[in-house]
Amino acid sequence: MPIQRLNHAVLFVRELAASVAFYQDVLGFRIVHEIPGQAAFLQAAASTNDHDLGLFAIGTDAAKSRAGHGMVGLYHLAWEVDTLDELARLRQRLSDAQALVGAADHGTTKALYAKDPDGIEFEVSWLLPRDLITEAIRERGMTTTHLDLEGAIATYGRHTRGGVGVSTPALTE
Repeated sequence: MPIQRLNHAVLFVRELAASVAFYQDVLGFRIVHEIPGQAAFLQAAASTNDHDLGLFAIGTDAAKSRAGHGMVGLYHLAWEVDTLDELARLRQRLSDAQALVGAADHGTTKALYAKDPDGIEFEVSWLLPRDLITEAIRERGMTTTHLDLEGAIATYGRHTRGGVGVSTPALTE
């Protein structure tokens, strides 16, 4: 059976309280289970998963991740939002938290990139619904250009529900 989607991610963090506060305050996660001072398991607001993110404290003396700088490791995680309105709202929250580090239009995906308190990068994206993927978009394939979020909202609508796990045509099509 093929894998369908990522169920949860687990991160090692320096300060558990700071990381929990960031994911709660900025991204709207909630704690579903906590081992005080050691670990926290968080769930995204609209999720039906037991948890979407596990955070394990390893202490403030831990070195910053060097992944991508002469060392292998995870580049980023990506979470989906339902609407471009939500993406715009999160852009403001990430900016206010000084966590926003970039934004890109990948054709079928409109994405924001940010870093948590430990510098762990993540993506928040809206996926173009399958019925709005035109032949021109299909032919272009994955691209990376500047994200014009206001232009995307004007084109697709502020409240259009995203493709929820669909950013490319199914392999069987």
